[in-house]
Amino acid sequence: MSAEICVVGLWHLGCVYSACLAKLGYKVTGTDENRAIVEDLKRGKAPVFEPGLDDLVAEGMASGRLNFTDDIEQGVRNAEYVIIAYDTSVDTEDKTDLTPVLRAATLLKNSTRHATVVVSSQVPVGTCEQVASIFANNGMDLGLAYVPENLRLGKAIECFMSPDMIVIGAKDPSAMAKARALFAPIRTKIIEMDLRSAEMTKHALNAFLATSISFANEIGNICDLIGADGMKVAEALKSDSRIGARALLRPGLGFSGGTLARDLMALREMAERLGYQPLLMDGVLSVNQRQNASIVPKLAQLVGRLKGKSVGVLGLTYKAGTSTLRRSAALEIARLLEHAGAYVKAFDPHVSRRDLSSDSLSICDDPYGACTNADVLLILNDWPGFTELDFERIRSIMNEPVVLDAQNLLDPERMAKYGFTYMGVGRGAKRAPLDS
Repeated sequence: MSAEICVVGLWHLGCVYSACLAKLGYKVTGTDENRAIVEDLKRGKAPVFEPGLDDLVAEGMASGRLNFTDDIEQGVRNAEYVIIAYDTSVDTEDKTDLTPVLRAATLLKNSTRHATVVVSSQVPVGTCEQVASIFANNGMDLGLAYVPENLRLGKAIECFMSPDMIVIGAKDPSAMAKARALFAPIRTKIIEMDLRSAEMTKHALNAFLATSISFANEIGNICDLIGADGMKVAEALKSDSRIGARALLRPGLGFSGGTLARDLMALREMAERLGYQPLLMDGVLSVNQRQNASIVPKLAQLVGRLKGKSVGVLGLTYKAGTSTLRRSAALEIARLLEHAGAYVKAFDPHVSRRDLSSDSLSICDDPYGACTNADVLLILNDWPGFTELDFERIRSIMNEPVVLDAQNLLDPERMAKYGFTYMGVGRGAKRAPLDS
């Protein structure tokens, strides 16, 4: 393919886009102002772990189709397409920081007069109109499209190469045609719409996923109270064709990482600004906040007062298959345990001591180190390797054979055979009388 592409922003989203587009045959330049990130990428090391990404970056560079620079203006100069792919950060209130996206749009004024600009960063409705205004104010007649990213940490390459669909938003038919041509090598359904509808689609998709998670946790919490198994309930629900096997209906921890909450907050603020009270969004957020906060009391229910107790934690990243600790519920829970006076030893396959160099949390080199002399074992993310551990060995090295499985990874009957006191989340911890 002859088209040259410049990807602006090289964290998770930008690195995946750069490597995958090079794999598709495009000539790609990835750019970022952070020189350290660029130098690491030139050595084949992405800034965040994603299965297969380092190998795909190395393959792209070896082929000559992929290179990296910290000079953004140089990177976009000869590009037919400029993709703005910053991972937009959120603050403690889950509000989006658009500074990198808008700064990138401003930088284009000195560098290109002919490119089609594709925004793929996760942005609130109306952001693309701001970008278009920046172009217009600087006398730039650039095509503009919004293609909301739909990657999932841990499965990002698969999601890019084989997506369920690609949404393209554009005002100008020429920009729509150019964006469609860019993604034509990916064989999937392409849905065309206006810019605001494309931005709204990303909000709505994440809000729906967040609603599914909070719904599953509400059902699971009631199951705990009445002695029903929320995992079996979820299995039945997902077998209904109106819901589907891939629905996010497993009770456990709430959503974290900032991504889903960011879109919920964007929808809430937009609705309230227009005089509409989004009761469902309020409820989804409230359930989620309560869910993650409930883990510490559940642990106290198992072992009594937490002060002085040794807690082994398996899983710190916000989900399996990534090294991302940003807004991780698991990490927040571990710190709450420390605040309660517990001694916490943790293991995660993608977290090392240097990742938490300023933190008091004790990081172990293997899962058995986290279990040694523990009064209780707490499983906080869904890394598949946790199901394959030697639980007979774990039973022998713990002070007390007690497990709180916040991800419902383990089989309760199997754990009972090993001699553990086991508690999942939403699996029927109590059996309350139902009569009045």
